[in-house]
Amino acid sequence: MLKSFQLVVPIFFFLVSESLSVDIDAGEKRYHENCHNCHGPAGMGVASYPKVSGKDFSDIVDKLNRYRAGEKIGPNSALMISMAKKLSDLEIQILAAYLSSVK
Repeated sequence: MLKSFQLVVPIFFFLVSESLSVDIDAGEKRYHENCHNCHGPAGMGVASYPKVSGKDFSDIVDKLNRYRAGEKIGPNSALMISMAKKLSDLEIQILAAYLSSVK
């Protein structure tokens, strides 16, 4: 029983890490389709557009969901609401995976 567990655990972590890297790669691709125009390369922020990289995954998901719901959060809310309304749940997840991985 213990030997089986010792074999399963590393395989599980390998598969999880592989799926996360795919999500990060997909998130980076999606980020560069629209978001980088305002938030700059790797989400570092440009002019009045804030830095969005390096933040906690769940905070990014929450903020994008709030924008998608039409909530006004800051000075660029109108633009963010129009951009976020187009995002699917999966796109929000992969964007958050990418942005939270960038330091």
